[in-house]
Amino acid sequence: MGLLRSAATISGLTFFSRITGLIRDILIASTFGAGPLTDAFWVAFRIPNLLRRLFGEGAFSQAFVPILGEARSKAAPQEVRLLLDRVALLLGVALLIVTLVGIVSAPWVVGAMASGLLSESRQTGFDAAVWMTRVMFPYILCMSLVAFASGVLNTWSRFAIPAFTPVLLNLSMIAASIFLTSYFALPIYALAVGVMIGGIAQLAVQWLALVRLGLAPRFSGSLGAAWRDSTVRRILRQMLPAILGVSVAQISLLINTNIATWLTPGSVTWLSFADRLMEFPTALLGIALGTVLLPSLSSAHAKQDLDRYSSLLDWGLRLVFLLGLPAALGLALLSEGLVATLFHYGAFASADVFQTRLAVMAYSVGLLGLLAIKILAPGFYAKQDIRTPVKIAIIVLVLTQAMNLVLVPWLQHAGLALSIGLGATVNAALLGWLLRNRGVYRPVRGWTSFFARVLPALAALGCVLVLANRHIDWLALNTAPGTRAAWLGGVLLTAVIAYFGVLVLCGFRLGDFTRPRK
Repeated sequence: MGLLRSAATISGLTFFSRITGLIRDILIASTFGAGPLTDAFWVAFRIPNLLRRLFGEGAFSQAFVPILGEARSKAAPQEVRLLLDRVALLLGVALLIVTLVGIVSAPWVVGAMASGLLSESRQTGFDAAVWMTRVMFPYILCMSLVAFASGVLNTWSRFAIPAFTPVLLNLSMIAASIFLTSYFALPIYALAVGVMIGGIAQLAVQWLALVRLGLAPRFSGSLGAAWRDSTVRRILRQMLPAILGVSVAQISLLINTNIATWLTPGSVTWLSFADRLMEFPTALLGIALGTVLLPSLSSAHAKQDLDRYSSLLDWGLRLVFLLGLPAALGLALLSEGLVATLFHYGAFASADVFQTRLAVMAYSVGLLGLLAIKILAPGFYAKQDIRTPVKIAIIVLVLTQAMNLVLVPWLQHAGLALSIGLGATVNAALLGWLLRNRGVYRPVRGWTSFFARVLPALAALGCVLVLANRHIDWLALNTAPGTRAAWLGGVLLTAVIAYFGVLVLCGFRLGDFTRPRK
């Protein structure tokens, strides 16, 4: 029950984070709408957000946590402390240099990742994006150290604080959008300041947690000694190729952002709000399970317990299918209701709802793949095999951009979202196939009966959502937002009851998923 309890704790706190994130985006949508300046903010925010995902949920954690877990189980406490000191020193200095370079070169960075803003007609948006990029670039330094702290806390099974701290970013941006807009010539600049305040707050909370554990690193050591440390260099060797491997979706997102700046103004914003809805299931399930599984997989690998290693992967994948399939179907069928209820206020018009809805539907195609990657990738990283996911990532990155050539002229911004989803599906399929082919993952018996019970439940959920869409005009309820929210809550509750009710009738019990099968 321990793994499920830990995953539930992370999911609960992450759910709170995503709720505050939705409130944040609702305020942004109603205050600023979807246009050139909101596009400029999301372009500027892509850079620190990419690094946040890269370090907080990606390459650094995947390389650092397994090696730290190994050191904790085999090395003396003072050696572990020395490792923490040296990793933090090297990481901090490297990101400080990156931050300074980024601030100076912000116009070139923005021009490279959002070349559509370079046109003369969008000069205001380009200038705004440069200003906000410079303000937010130090966020990268904050989040790299937050990622370090999270890795340590997760290794010591302190999952709650790292899962909670993203709430602080959302709260600071909410406060900035309410209280700081009047202090700037362009009110949207307040959001960039809010991002920086949030980054500092996250770092402070996690650093205090390290201090309480007696694990806060000291930055007084020698940079040369840190660079020569064999374990530190081993982490770097694992981390550098992993940057591409675990961030393929983010790299594709950056390329897609560049493409979107050439489309209708507002396209970047529509994609950003659709991505926010996608983050709910990917964070609640994928990130939670991935965070919990990696230390457990690393421990099983260190003990050469191959049966437990395989059973952990099987357990994670079953939960992904059990909860990911209804989430994907719900996003696809209830996209208009979700987008309208959350964002259709103030400056966010009906046309914006329609365009964001298209992106949500396109993203939903790849939700299962995005979730499965969070389970399957740690199956390689726990064995400190970074090269295989990197090779797959390169293939998928090329494939994704090839699909853009076909899908974007046809579907515009929704084609960009669809290419990301299809690429994630291919990525997950290749990871799973290789794990099976190498004998690392051996599926436990019962998958056929598992799907035979899930499919009727999905059909029941689908019927509820189709009937709801036929009888509710989500856009017309704009004048009665409370009624619309009540209808959405009722539809979601009915769909959940229908899905899990049919699951119970088909023989599913909670006990089947409280621990990995053997």
